[in-house]
Amino acid sequence: MLRTLRWSAPAAVALSLLSSSANATVWFWDDVAIDGLQETPTPVVTPGFGTADVYYNDVTGLLSWNIAYSGLIGTPTVSHFHGPAPAGVGAGVRVDIAALSGGITSPMIGSTTISPAFGAELLDDKWYINIHSTFKPGGEIRGQLTNPTPEPGSFAILAVAGLCLSRRRRN
Repeated sequence: MLRTLRWSAPAAVALSLLSSSANATVWFWDDVAIDGLQETPTPVVTPGFGTADVYYNDVTGLLSWNIAYSGLIGTPTVSHFHGPAPAGVGAGVRVDIAALSGGITSPMIGSTTISPAFGAELLDDKWYINIHSTFKPGGEIRGQLTNPTPEPGSFAILAVAGLCLSRRRRN
């Protein structure tokens, strides 16, 4: 009986954490490269570059970002998530990053809720980050969001739940 209680409590905690987000997965893009070579229709020769960390919850639709850049030739003017488009192809604005981050100054940190249709485009590698400047009004640096991975914390919760449940079955 004591063994059952010992493993039941951690399993209950882990399962309650899982149930709070039901079937949600938090997707993560880590250190997305943003540079002039990814610009379309012609790559831009610029010393400017940046990186982005982006999170997306596929149930709540919450999209969060932390985008840093430096070295632009022009003065930065606006920044957007664009889509739907594969690498090398241009597309319309989906989210105004600068407006939702409180400005165009690096780093740009912000969040918003997107529709399930936009989320599907994002998870299908069809969104990119574009930072526009006075040097290149159409975009001086760009970074395609590809190959998202589930956020590691989700795996930890699943592992604890699985371990607790497997231990309980053996006893």
